Amino acid sequence: MTASKSSRARNARIGAQSSAARNAAKGGGTAVGSASRTGGASRNGGGGAGEGRTATAVRRDQTRSAAPRNGAAERGARVQAISDEVVQSGPPPWLQVTTFVLALAGLGVSIYLTIAHFTESALAGCSESGLVNCTKVTTSPESYVFGIPVAVLGLAFYLFAVAIMSPWAWQARRREVHLARLASLVVGIGFVLYLIYAELFIIGSICLYCTSVHTITFVLFVLTVIAAAGWGLRPGAAWKAGWARPLKLAPQAD
Repeated sequence: MTASKSSRARNARIGAQSSAARNAAKGGGTAVGSASRTGGASRNGGGGAGEGRTATAVRRDQTRSAAPRNGAAERGARVQAISDEVVQSGPPPWLQVTTFVLALAGLGVSIYLTIAHFTESALAGCSESGLVNCTKVTTSPESYVFGIPVAVLGLAFYLFAVAIMSPWAWQARRREVHLARLASLVVGIGFVLYLIYAELFIIGSICLYCTSVHTITFVLFVLTVIAAAGWGLRPGAAWKAGWARPLKLAPQAD
């Protein structure tokens, strides 16, 4: 009887210990699972935060890299606007008006010389003797070139000059217009040099009216060369050569 009770008591203790061990094992597995889930959540949270920070850094870098591009684009737009304004206006108004008025004056003198040549009338206010002798000059053989009166050639030249020196022609966008202006003045100044040589060394007299035309042609030549050097032979070449270059702007901070 006593042995049987002792066996049952021992078996009861062993069963209790086994139950406690199983419960402990279950509790440890639950704790491990909870820890694993917690660790995974922590890792996932850390990864999300890291990804968020990375995306923010990328956007910040893109913004920083876009800022210089935007600033360069704005400066380019400002330069282009100034370039368009310079191209549209061409040489300054004073030069355009001055050349036009000089061309009109040359045309007026040429008309008067042409009329005097065909009517054989004396030129008003011009001496008929000495170094200044208009009649001797206008009736000399050198007053014809290729059988054409020099007065008529001067009239034709200044008819063209009035058109090519007008403000509308100065502001023309076709390169041919500006090239024709320069070419006509080069030919004109060459012809003027020949006439001056003929008056001084062949005829031995000068004509005041002819000299006024020569002077006007020379001034037009100088102004045309300055315009060609400063603004080019086409609107697109404005300020690329010459003594003024306003399109070279200093970089501005954005």
